[in-house]
Amino acid sequence: MPSKLAGLGHSEASPPQPGAQGHPQPEDRMLKGQLPNAGKDLPAHPGSPPTNIAQGPEKSPVLPLNLPAQISNEDPQAKATPFTPKPPTRPRLERALSLDEKAWRRRRFRTSHEDLAAHGGASPSRGSLQDEVPRPPTHTDSPPCLSTSLQEIPTSRRAQGSTGGSPSSWGHCISGMLSTSLDLLHRDRASAGSTARLPAVDQKVASHSLRSADRVDPGQADCKSRLQSRLLRAHSSLGPGRPPSPLACDAKSSFSLLAPIRTKDVRSRSYLEGSLLASGALMGAEELARYFPDRNMALFVATWNMQGQKELPPNLDELLLPAEADYAQDLYVVGVQEGCSDRREWETRLQETLGPHYVTLYSAAHGALYMSVLIRRDLIWFCSEVESSTVTTRIVSHIKTKGALGVSFTFFGTSFLFITSHFTSGDGKVNERLLDYSRTVQGLALPKSVPDTSPYRSDAADVTTRFDGVFWFGDFNFRLSGGRVAVEAILKQDLGEKVSALLQHDQLTQEMRKGSIFKGFQEPDIHFLPSYKFDVGKDSYDTTSKQRTPSYTDRVMYRSRHKGDICPVKYSSCPGIRTSDHRPVYGLFRVKVRPGRDNIPLAAGKFDRELYLIGIRRRISKEIRRQQALKNQHSSTICTVS
Repeated sequence: MPSKLAGLGHSEASPPQPGAQGHPQPEDRMLKGQLPNAGKDLPAHPGSPPTNIAQGPEKSPVLPLNLPAQISNEDPQAKATPFTPKPPTRPRLERALSLDEKAWRRRRFRTSHEDLAAHGGASPSRGSLQDEVPRPPTHTDSPPCLSTSLQEIPTSRRAQGSTGGSPSSWGHCISGMLSTSLDLLHRDRASAGSTARLPAVDQKVASHSLRSADRVDPGQADCKSRLQSRLLRAHSSLGPGRPPSPLACDAKSSFSLLAPIRTKDVRSRSYLEGSLLASGALMGAEELARYFPDRNMALFVATWNMQGQKELPPNLDELLLPAEADYAQDLYVVGVQEGCSDRREWETRLQETLGPHYVTLYSAAHGALYMSVLIRRDLIWFCSEVESSTVTTRIVSHIKTKGALGVSFTFFGTSFLFITSHFTSGDGKVNERLLDYSRTVQGLALPKSVPDTSPYRSDAADVTTRFDGVFWFGDFNFRLSGGRVAVEAILKQDLGEKVSALLQHDQLTQEMRKGSIFKGFQEPDIHFLPSYKFDVGKDSYDTTSKQRTPSYTDRVMYRSRHKGDICPVKYSSCPGIRTSDHRPVYGLFRVKVRPGRDNIPLAAGKFDRELYLIGIRRRISKEIRRQQALKNQHSSTICTVS
């Protein structure tokens, strides 16, 4: 490799090339025609003042006009084609020296004698042009005759350099001017017949002493810094910020919002073993922090008695995506009583409404009881196998319309149990409903193969004690006592007053105060009207001959093993869905999720793929039909001029 320019103060150099002593190389021929050799070819100018090492840029000598006369006689072509370099114009914009440049200027560089001794007597001026990389302008006090590249060179380095101890600073001034004249270099290389190419500006300089000097344009540097700050991943809802990737300095690299995974973690982590705090545990604290930094998950629970209607609502957005919620939830659990005859159609509608961001983790049925569990598609890897169990409370019935359906699984280290029930109906059948509750808590055989997260707190006679979070929802059929007339009189009051007055007649509230049902459970505050019983397709309560009393039959209860782990956010009904005599009731919750161990049977990303594809195709078809309808509407518009 060619040696570095001594004028740039390079700390290392390769041995001298054969062209330095014998036959001249193309680069030497070109330099002799334009650049005086400070080592051999150019004698000291008799009128040039001695160079002072501490001299500043403002005292740099002026380029003599008789420069061609000083050229050596070794190259006749150089005499025939004299050339006087013209200094570039002074840049208009100036900037102050950065901290890096100030520190760079305080460094000590080799003198010409030291550099010559290190090169074994080779002339420092015979370096390759490939080492002369153009430099951007920086703010100095140099006169306008100096080039921008020369302004980057410190005073101690610009003032050095001559053969035999006689310094020649103006020779290095010419070297600095020629290093930035890209057009001149290209033209001279073409005339000299050299095939070497001028290297592009690159910050990857071999010498460490040149890295701070090899700077880019300030505007380009600012743009690159802004681009890097935009590419680097900041703290987001996906988890805490991670150390930047080694590739973060490359603006052409592609980045994702997912937290980067270190190569050593991929080699060492095991998803089959691990503890609560192990960095390689799939269910551990580190993995949990990636998705839930505050360890709170958003949960949606809904219940609806569909009355066996075949007709489904044209839109389920009011139920699954209520206007009060700014964001969609992480987990959706929907329980249905007296479901429609086409269960698959109902599940497809759920998938279609939530879209491609969600997948159906599990769905189960017990007669006319349906339950669907939908989860965000990037969270399916942290679920255990989903298990289910059923209880029939009306044994003599061929059609299982009364009973309970339970679904359980573990998410990270928190176990969940979801139960949807349909209790015995009738105004005065409170004891039958209490019996249905007892049969359910004793008859649901869960969990099965998934280990209990806290077995010492579990009760073999109560399934709700074996899980960290339990949500029990359905048509409990508890009524408002006092008769239809008394309830209608309360309904004529203001909304805030009538709800509290109605709950004083609620049978379920009274039984929970006695402790005979839903032991350890809580219910969010009710701020909506009774969900039963309406005329189908209307907002009026039962106007048939039976004149059933409006009641809060559809409820959502929750129980937490750890106090404060479940926080209700919203509890309401959907008055706009009128295809049944019941109004759907839903609840939004924030649930605390704890890290777990990798000792559970994993679901391994299993979901209903066929249902997912059907839902996506329906969304696409619906969008195409909508766009076609808009197109036809615009094309059918006729403008008439009267």
